[in-house]
Amino acid sequence: MRYTNSYHVCSEDRIALLSSFSTTGGWIHPLGALLNGAAIFPFDLKKEGLTKLADWLRDEEITLCTMNPSAFRHFVAILDRGDSFPAVRVLSFSGEPVYRSDIELCRGHFSPACVFVNTLGATEASWTRQFVMDRETEITGNSVPVGYALPEVEARLWDENGVEVGVNQVGEIIVSSPYVSLGYWQRPDLTQTNFSSSPLGSQTCGYRTGDLGYMLPDGCLFHLGRNDHQVKVRGYRIEIAEIEGALLEVDNVKHAVVILQEEKQGNQRLIAYVVPSSLPPPTGNTLRLTLAERLPDFMIPSVFVIMEALPFLPSGKLDRLALPSPANTRSSLEAPLTAPRTPIEAELVKIWAEVLGLDQVGIHDSFAELGGHSLLATQVLSRVIKTFIVDLPVRLLLEAPTVAEMAIVILQHQATQMDPETLARLLAEVEDLSEE
Repeated sequence: MRYTNSYHVCSEDRIALLSSFSTTGGWIHPLGALLNGAAIFPFDLKKEGLTKLADWLRDEEITLCTMNPSAFRHFVAILDRGDSFPAVRVLSFSGEPVYRSDIELCRGHFSPACVFVNTLGATEASWTRQFVMDRETEITGNSVPVGYALPEVEARLWDENGVEVGVNQVGEIIVSSPYVSLGYWQRPDLTQTNFSSSPLGSQTCGYRTGDLGYMLPDGCLFHLGRNDHQVKVRGYRIEIAEIEGALLEVDNVKHAVVILQEEKQGNQRLIAYVVPSSLPPPTGNTLRLTLAERLPDFMIPSVFVIMEALPFLPSGKLDRLALPSPANTRSSLEAPLTAPRTPIEAELVKIWAEVLGLDQVGIHDSFAELGGHSLLATQVLSRVIKTFIVDLPVRLLLEAPTVAEMAIVILQHQATQMDPETLARLLAEVEDLSEE
């Protein structure tokens, strides 16, 4: 009933089936078609690929289509400027966060009468939220909400301790509804973990979705991705989806995904994988500077990996496990590698490379552009103090962000403890370095 009423399904509709039968869409769309006399048209994305999808949508005169946001971005990327789909009257998204840039792409290829819908659901709980947009709907922020409650479905947000959070606070989305599954087949452990007979004080069954979100005062819900995509870096809790959304707003960025990498030394770093819209691709420094205008320092990735394409599962969802580990190189920097010229620079290059986990460091490379942050700066300075027997404040690295500049500062500090003859020689060396 909700499917029929939400999309106004009738016998004239021709509904695309792009989802696997193991997902919510895999059974909602066929049942919605059969119960309303509409036609259902399966399309095997894994076998046929996105390149054939455009002609198929037009040839079959599809009127209702639901796509995964990641698959949609790849689909639009291969379209020509004039490609359009006049028969499609409803285009809906589910499975991943949707961004304002996605809706702008929709408006460029679908008819003025087409309605765009962002939905939130789960196989265990069916649909829970829905946000409907037309060409006049204004998206003020970067993210598109999943909208408002559907009939007989209640959603609230819990923190990690099971306490309900207030408006504009992030929490796990808990769904209570007569349509929620009673549990998993022969998996009492998972059932006990994810299901409750009355999580919200009602008589209906409840389900912990594993999705994160926050609620506006008017009840509009924003989806922030899975709770395993919420990470904690250097004491700050970070929403991965927020960084990805900011990257998609950058010029010449077509696709972007961010992950947290745990390193052997116990360090953590954010890695951004970026697919450019055109060549030449944006440099890591360009991406870093652009994000710095929108995000705090702790949310800016340490490493930017430029890729031709992101890996995807047959369902169209991103395959995060297939993302490659970034190479331990400085290849993303624009400046050529400059080798050390003095013993102090040589020792600093060695320290920086070991702390940053890189195979090479140039004396003019910026610490931040190499992926450095405040905790790594502390490690560098600790080793510098022990190696050169100098007393330097942590702020030094901010004031001397390259090996060459730090070498000069170290020479200046060492000079205060030397005899006049050695001092004169070192001061001359400092002057020579400053002039290069």
